[in-house]
Amino acid sequence: MYVSPLCRNTRPDGELLPQESAAFDWLDRLGIEYDRVSGDPADNMEKCDAVAAVLGMPVCKNLFLCNRQKTNFYLLCMPPHKPFHTKDLSKQIKSARLSFAPEETLWELLRCTPGSATILGLANDTEKRVRLLMDRETYEADYLSCHPCICTSTLKIKMEDVLQKLLPDCGHGATVVELPDE
Repeated sequence: MYVSPLCRNTRPDGELLPQESAAFDWLDRLGIEYDRVSGDPADNMEKCDAVAAVLGMPVCKNLFLCNRQKTNFYLLCMPPHKPFHTKDLSKQIKSARLSFAPEETLWELLRCTPGSATILGLANDTEKRVRLLMDRETYEADYLSCHPCICTSTLKIKMEDVLQKLLPDCGHGATVVELPDE
C-alpha cells in the first residue's frame, strides 16, 4: 500500500472531492494545524496500520451506528486495538440493538463513504442528528487521527483543537464512553 511522506498543513495535490475540500477549508478557517499523509484508500483498519506507521500514531477507528428504528445515529471514535461489542456500548448510552447505520445515511448526514467516517464529517450534520461518542482512551489522547471525509488521506490533529475549536464550531459535544480491552 502506498502512503506519502508526512506533510504539514497542506492539502493533497490535485482536485479534491467537495466534502474533502470542505474539511480542509474548515480546518483552515479555524486555524487548526495538522499533519497529513495521503495514498491508497485506507478503508479498513489493516490498511490503516501502514498509515499509522508514517503518521506516528494509531489511526482512530470510527464506527457509524444507529438504533434498530434508525432514528438515533452515533459516530463512535475508539482506539483501533479495542474490540467493539454492541452490548458494551448499548448500556452506557441507553440505546438497545445498535447496529451499523446504512451507507446512504452515512452519506446523507456526514458526507462520508464507508471506510471514511470521521469526526470532520460532523460539520455536515447541520441538523445535529449524530451523537458523537468517544472512548475515554481516545478522548484523553494528545492527538486524534481522522480522515478528511475521504479515506485517501489521514490527518493528525491536536485533541485540544478538536475539543475546543472543531466541536464547538459545529455545535456538537462528545459523550465519553468506556469500552473494555480484551
